[in-house]
Amino acid sequence: MKQIKRVMGIDPWKVTANQIESKDRRLQESLTSIGNGYMGMRGNFSETYSADHHQGTYIAGVWFPDKTRVGWWKNGYPDYFGKAINAVNFAKIRLFIDQEEIDLARAKITDFEMALEMQKGLLTYSYTVSGVRVTAERFFSIATQELALFHFTFENVDGEMHSIRLDSAIDADVHNEDANYDEKFWQTFELGNSENGSYLISQTIPNPFDVEQFTVSAHQFFKGNLQLTAQKAEENQVIDSFEEILPAKQSLTFEKRVIVLTSRDYQDLAAMTDASVAFVDSLSEVTYDQLRAAQIEAWAKRWEIADVQIEGSDEAQQGIRFNLFQLFSTYYGEDERLNIGPKGFTGEKYGGATYWDTEAYAVPLYLALSDEKVTKNLLKYRHNQLPQAQHNARQQGLAGALYPMVTFTGVECHNEWEITFEEIHRNGAMAYAIYNYTNYTGDETYLAHEGLEVLVEIARFWADRVHYSKRNDQYMIHGVTGPNEYENNINNNWYTNKLATWVLSYTAESLAKYPRPDLIEAKELAKWAEIVEKMYYPEDQELGIFVQHDGFLDKDLTPVAELDPSNLPLNQNWSWDRVLRSPYIKQADVLQGIYFFGNQFSLDEKRRNFEFYEPLTVHESSLSPSIHAILAAELGMEEKAVEMYERTARLDLDNYNNDTDDGLHITSMTGSWLAIVHGFAQMKTWNGQLSFAPFLPKAWTGYAFHINYRGRLLKISVGKEIKVTLLKGEALTVEIYGEKINLTSDYVTARK
Repeated sequence: MKQIKRVMGIDPWKVTANQIESKDRRLQESLTSIGNGYMGMRGNFSETYSADHHQGTYIAGVWFPDKTRVGWWKNGYPDYFGKAINAVNFAKIRLFIDQEEIDLARAKITDFEMALEMQKGLLTYSYTVSGVRVTAERFFSIATQELALFHFTFENVDGEMHSIRLDSAIDADVHNEDANYDEKFWQTFELGNSENGSYLISQTIPNPFDVEQFTVSAHQFFKGNLQLTAQKAEENQVIDSFEEILPAKQSLTFEKRVIVLTSRDYQDLAAMTDASVAFVDSLSEVTYDQLRAAQIEAWAKRWEIADVQIEGSDEAQQGIRFNLFQLFSTYYGEDERLNIGPKGFTGEKYGGATYWDTEAYAVPLYLALSDEKVTKNLLKYRHNQLPQAQHNARQQGLAGALYPMVTFTGVECHNEWEITFEEIHRNGAMAYAIYNYTNYTGDETYLAHEGLEVLVEIARFWADRVHYSKRNDQYMIHGVTGPNEYENNINNNWYTNKLATWVLSYTAESLAKYPRPDLIEAKELAKWAEIVEKMYYPEDQELGIFVQHDGFLDKDLTPVAELDPSNLPLNQNWSWDRVLRSPYIKQADVLQGIYFFGNQFSLDEKRRNFEFYEPLTVHESSLSPSIHAILAAELGMEEKAVEMYERTARLDLDNYNNDTDDGLHITSMTGSWLAIVHGFAQMKTWNGQLSFAPFLPKAWTGYAFHINYRGRLLKISVGKEIKVTLLKGEALTVEIYGEKINLTSDYVTARK
C-alpha cells in the first residue's frame, strides 16, 4: 500500500511550495537542499526562524572523529565514529523592517512561494510582510565552487515608507544533532572585520585519535544599495549591519557573497587568507547577473547529457530530475579525494561518509552520464585507501583488505558491530566496481595495474574469511549480515557466498590475463580455485530458489501484504528483536546478486526468486526499489516495475519511509536512473555487448535519455517506436530486442 507524505508541489523542472510547512519544516528543508560538490546546505531560511528546524551547512571532506559510545567494548571495534559535521552558518541574516525583526516562524506573512529550480541550480523564496515584498535567491556556484551567493530584493507594496535593516552574520556557534552530550566540534580561531566585509576562521576541536584538525575560513562581502552602518566581531560570530529607507513604490537590493576555503586545499593559514582576499578581489567587479548566468550555463551543460525526458507524467519527470540534480549537487567527480556521502550536504545521519552504495549503485550512472575519469576517480579513491583497508582486515585478525562500511580516510569508523564487521559483502562491491568500469569502458589499463592490487587483497580477505566444513566437504561463511540488514549474524548468506567466489574467480582470471608474480604465487591461486569449487550455496530444490541464508525457510513466511499497514515501516513500529526474527527483507539480497550477475541465471530462475522474495520485502532501505524495478521489467512485470520506479524516484519527494526530514538519500537516488535505463530500457553490457529491450509504461507516452559508451554518445528514445541515435563517435554494434544492428546514425524499430 502506497504511504506517502507530499509537502511540495509537482512541476517537471521545479520543487515548489506555497506555504511554510511549520509541522514539516525539516522535511521541506531537506527537499530544498542545494550544493555544488564542494559545499552545500539544507533549505534553511537566511532570516530568523525560531520554530523547530535543522540548521545544516556542510563542506566536502570536512569531518570529525567522534568518540564511540557503546555499552560493551569488543576487540576490533573502531576507535571513533566519523561524522560529517555542521559547518559555520554563513547564510545567516537578521531582517528588521521598521525596527522590528522578522521571525518567519511568528511573523504574519502572506503570499509565500518557494521554488528549487533544478534546471538552473537556484533556490528562491518570497513573501510579503509589513508592507514589503521580500524575494530571496541563492545558489552555490559550480563555476567557482568556493562561492555561495544570497541575493535579496525588498519591494515596497503598500505605499508607506519603510526602513530596512539587515545584520549579515557568519556564525560559528553550531552543533551536530547527533553529537554525544551536545558536544560542539568547532572552536573560533580568528575573526575580524575589514573594508571588504568580515571573516571568521574556525577550527575543529582537538581529538585524541591523531586525525588532522580542519580549518575553515568564511569571508562575507556585499553588493547592493543598502548602506553599511556597523561591523562587529564578537565571540563566535562576525556581523556586518546595513540600513536604508525604502520609499513608496521603490525597491532595494542586497547581495551577500561568501568565500569558503578549507585546510584541505591550503598548506597554512597565511596561504588560506591570501587566497580568500584574492577571491574577493577577483569577484568584486563581477555582477550578480554575470555570476547567475554562469551558474545557469554550467547546469545546462550538465543537463544536456544527464536529463531523462519523460512524457505523460509530471510526477515521474520531477522525480528523476530531482534525483539527478541532488546527485550532481553532491558529486561530479572533480576531486579524487572525495566520494559520495549517503546524505550528501543535506544532513548528518549515517556519519555522512562513504558507503558501499557508491560502488554498487552510483558507478553505473556516472559511467554513462559523465567522463570516464569521474568513475576512475572513484576507483582511485579506494586504491588510495588500500593500506587502510588492510589495516581494517588486520583488526579482525584476517588477511587481505577489508574496505570499510563507513569512512572518511579508509579506516573503519562505523559504530554498529553487526553492520561494521558482519556486513562484509561490501568488500565484493569494490571489486565489482572495477569489473563494471572495465566491462563498460573497454579500458583495461586500470585493471592491469592499480585494479589488480586492490582485487588481490580483497580476494585474500575472502580466502581467509571462509572456513572449511569437514563434515560437508564444503567452504562456508558464517556470522555475517547480508544486504538485508533485518537479519544479523546469520550463516551462509547466499549473496555473500556468491560474491566471495566471484571475486576469487574474477581476480584469478585477471591475473591470468595480466600476470603479476610480484603480487601472488601459484599455490595461493590453487587455494582460491579449491574454495570456488567447493563453496556452499543454500538452495531449495523444491521451490527452485537460492535460499537467503541457512534457516531462512524455517521462519513464518507471511507476506508483507497480509500485515496490518499500521505496522509499517517496521523499523519505526516493531522492536529490533521482532524485526530480526521476522522473514521481512529490508532490501534486495538474493535479488541483488541476481542483478549483479544476471547473465549467469535463466529467466525462470530469476522469476522464481523474484516471486518468492519480493512479497517478503518491505523496501525500507532506499536502495531496495530500483533493483526490484529492474528485475520486474526484465520479467515482464510492468505494473510492479512502475510501482518500484515510482518508489525510488519519489522516495524523498513523497517521504515514503518517513525518514527524509533528517536528509535526502543521495546515493540511492541513482536508483531512479537505473530503474529507467537498466529496467524499462533493459540496457545491458554483458561481455562488452551493449543491448536494449525497452518497454513503455502505460501511463507514459514516451521517454528518452543519453549515455556515453566507449567514446560514443547515444540517445535512446522510446515511444510508439524505438529510436537509437549515434550522436558522436564511430559506428557501433548494438543489440535491439536480440537483433544486432550496426549503428552509424539513427536506427528506428517497432516497440515490442
